[in-house]
Amino acid sequence: MAFILLKTRGKDSCFNILHCLANGHEIVALANLRPADHDIQELDSFMFQTVGHDAIDLYGECTGLPLYRGDIHGTSKNQKLDYEKTEDDEIEDLYRLLSRIKQDLEIEAVSVGAILSSYQRTRVENVCARLGLTSLAYLWQRDQQDLMSEMVESSMDAILIKVAAVGLNETHLGKSLKEMFATLLRLNQRFDVHICGEGGEFETLVLDAPFFIKKLEIVSSEISKEDGGVAYFHPKVKCVEKKPEDGAEFYNIKEKELDWSRFIPGERKEPQLVIKKSGNKLYVSNISSDAKSVEEQVREVFDKLESVLTTNGVTTTNIQHSTLLVADMAQFATINSLYVKSFTEPLPPSRVCIQTRLPKGKHLQLSVVVMVPVNKKTGLHVQGRSYWAPANIGPYSQTVIDENMIATLSGQIPLIPSSMELSTYASSFNSVLSLQHLDNVKSVVGCTNQLSVVAFIKDKCLVPVVSQTWREYSLLDSEANPPDVLLIVQVEELPRGADVEWGGLSYKKITSILSMQGPSYSNGSSDVVSTLALALDEFLNLTLSKDAHHTIYTTPDKTQYHATDSFMDLIPVSSVWNYKGEQVEFGVVVRTTPSPSSV
Repeated sequence: MAFILLKTRGKDSCFNILHCLANGHEIVALANLRPADHDIQELDSFMFQTVGHDAIDLYGECTGLPLYRGDIHGTSKNQKLDYEKTEDDEIEDLYRLLSRIKQDLEIEAVSVGAILSSYQRTRVENVCARLGLTSLAYLWQRDQQDLMSEMVESSMDAILIKVAAVGLNETHLGKSLKEMFATLLRLNQRFDVHICGEGGEFETLVLDAPFFIKKLEIVSSEISKEDGGVAYFHPKVKCVEKKPEDGAEFYNIKEKELDWSRFIPGERKEPQLVIKKSGNKLYVSNISSDAKSVEEQVREVFDKLESVLTTNGVTTTNIQHSTLLVADMAQFATINSLYVKSFTEPLPPSRVCIQTRLPKGKHLQLSVVVMVPVNKKTGLHVQGRSYWAPANIGPYSQTVIDENMIATLSGQIPLIPSSMELSTYASSFNSVLSLQHLDNVKSVVGCTNQLSVVAFIKDKCLVPVVSQTWREYSLLDSEANPPDVLLIVQVEELPRGADVEWGGLSYKKITSILSMQGPSYSNGSSDVVSTLALALDEFLNLTLSKDAHHTIYTTPDKTQYHATDSFMDLIPVSSVWNYKGEQVEFGVVVRTTPSPSSV
C-alpha cells in the first residue's frame, strides 16, 4: 500500500517506516504537525511530541519525499481513551492535515510509531477510519528490550535530545541509542525506566536511516535545564550527502516469529427469541428473520434488536458482545456491510462469527450480551497493523470488559498480523498462532484468567491438535487457564476460510468456587461461569436455571431437548468435544449474574 509517515523527529516513527517497507508498502510522503507558534518547542499535548520540530523541514531533503506540515491549533480537549470527533481538539488538526494530503496523493495507509500508548493509537485509528485509511503500527505491543536491541543493531542513527527520568541527566544528551543501550537496561532493572522511553523518560532525534538519501549533521549545540531533572539538547543541524561507508543495511526487519516457547503444541426445533435480564446484564438471544433476501433479514434482525434495546432503555453502545451465525460465509460481506451501520460508536462489541447449520431459510442468527449500565465499559479496539495481533478493521473490538472485569474475547483466527493474510502453515501452527493472538489480547487488558474458551474448527481431525494446544498452554499457568474450561466445536466454515478460531470469556482476578455440576469460577461477589461438556442423559438431568444465561452447543437434531422456557443462546453445530478431545453431545457455558441486591 502507498502510505505516508506521520513523522516526528524521533526513533519510533522512523523505525516503523523500516517495518512498513519490509512488509512491502511504499512510502510516498511525510506528514508532521507543529505548534502554531513556531518558536515554541514543546506543547502541553498528550498526543504530539514537538521537541526538535525545527529539524523536521530537513527530513524532506533527507528522504527526497514531499513534506506536508500543519499547525496545532487545538488542545487535548477530549481525553477519553476512545476518541470521538471533538471540535477544537488537536486530533482534528491531524484530520485536516491528512485530508489535505489525501486530496493531493493516492494514499492508502498511515505509518505511526506507537508502541504502548493506546491513547495515541486510538486517535490515529479514528482519523484513519474517517478517511478510509489503514493504520500501520508494526511496533505496537513489541517487547521494549527486543525492540531497542533491533534499533541499536540497525543502521538508524538516533541521539537523545531530552531526558526526564531518574538516572538520566545532561551528560546523556547527544549520545546515540547504541551508546545508551546498556545504561537504559540498567535503569530499567533498578528503577523500571522504560527502555524505549514510553513513559516520557527521553526523546530522540534521528540523524540517519537506511531509507534516507542524505543525512543530518550536527553543526553546533546547546544544553538547557529545567526543574525536576529535565534537560534538553538543542542541536543546529544541516543536511549533508551520505558516504558509502554510512551503509544502508537494516537488520531484524522480519515478521515477529511465533513464540513457541510459550505453547507446545431428531426432530428439529427452531431457536426461539429469548429476552431476559440477569443481574446487570440483558441477554437477547437467537434473533432471526423469515424475510426472503439476505438484506431484508439483516435489516429485520437489527430492527428487532433495536426495539428490544429501546424497550429496556439502552442502545447499541451498551452491547458488550455479539455472536453472529451465518448460513453461508459467502454472504458475510453483505451481512457485515449492514451490521457495521449499527455500531458507529467507539469500542464496538466483541464478536464471534461462524458459519453453521441454521434452520432452512435462515441466513443469519444474532445473539448479544448487553451491559446495564454502560458507564464502566472498557476494552480494546486495535485497528492498525502490527506484529502484536490481528487488527480489527470491522465493527468489532478485540475485547470489551464490563464493570466486574469480565472480558468477552472476539474470535481469533490464524492471521499474520503484519500483513493480515491468513497463515498457510500447518494446522498445528495455526492452532497455536490463533491462541497466541487470544493470549496477547488478554495480556494487554490484564484479564488473563480464562473463564471459558471455545475452539471452533472446520475439520474434526483438528480435535487432537486443538486439545494438545490448550493442554500445553494450560500447563504454563493452570490456575489462570484451567484445562477443563475448553469446549471444541465443529462448524461448517470460519471467517477467511480459517481452519480454527478461538474465543471466550476471561477475567482479571478470580477465585475458584466448588460446583457439583462442573468447574466454575467467580470474582467472589458477582458473575459465576461454568463450562460443561455433557452426554445426553447428563444434559437431561441438568437443571437450567431461569436466572442464568446458557449458551448451548449441540447438533440440530438435539435441539428438541432444550426447554422452551429456559434462558439460552442456542448454537447449532456439527459436533462437540470436551477438553480431552472426547466427543460429547452438549457443550454448555452457564453464566449467572446475581442482582445487586443479592450480592
